[in-house]
Amino acid sequence: MAYNEFAYFYDEFNGEADYDALYGYITDELKAHGITDGILADLGCGTGDLTLMLTQAGYDVIGIDRSEEMLSVLREKADELGLTGRLLLLKQDLLDLDLYGTIRAAVSTFDTYSHIGPQENFEKAIRKAAYFMERGGVFIFDLNTPYKHRHILAGQTFDIEAEDADCHWSNRYDETAQRVDITINIDYHETGEHFREAFSEYSYALDTVCALLEKYGFTVAKVADGESFGPVRGDSPRWIITAVKQYTQEEKANGTES
Repeated sequence: MAYNEFAYFYDEFNGEADYDALYGYITDELKAHGITDGILADLGCGTGDLTLMLTQAGYDVIGIDRSEEMLSVLREKADELGLTGRLLLLKQDLLDLDLYGTIRAAVSTFDTYSHIGPQENFEKAIRKAAYFMERGGVFIFDLNTPYKHRHILAGQTFDIEAEDADCHWSNRYDETAQRVDITINIDYHETGEHFREAFSEYSYALDTVCALLEKYGFTVAKVADGESFGPVRGDSPRWIITAVKQYTQEEKANGTES
């Protein structure tokens, strides 16, 4: 999934997000595992508020997104803050992730990995992230939960009114596929232009997610509620997962991962 025209509405749609709390949780988790600097990849960085905060904190950040429109918004923000020279932006699909070397950490927030599915794609994206992760590296990402799909997102619609356009978002839940199908319609006032974007979001059992992480050399260090950052509840709408890379794929192939 890549937001195209919707990229210009994303910040308004996501306006209630508590970036300070998210940034605080992520940096606390990184520091807890000894990562206070070095190369960090923001996978599915979007319009980049968190990307910029991590850059300002001293990490060498690579912002990666498949949407040129999202990256364009992020470039403008980085220019305004004078951070362009400290931030590498890459237009890539996470299923085809190709970095120039290894990374100490990766983060992925606001349900990026929920949009990657179905499960074979989700697994491939984890494998790609694992491939470039140093031993001892930390991967922090969130996922919308099956509860949220079934009880919060199913059948919901959202309307966003901007100065020059209106945006209508609608969800359709498929219980069998564990998937929410999303349609976005955007209408511009002056030009009369209409844009339609459609994509899907998947949910997975937590046991399945943990098993896939372990398959590619990670140990799950912590799972928290992705909004309160406290303990996971039965009605948690989002999980945020901290996984630590225990061995590289080369070490596994050579039988030296222990």
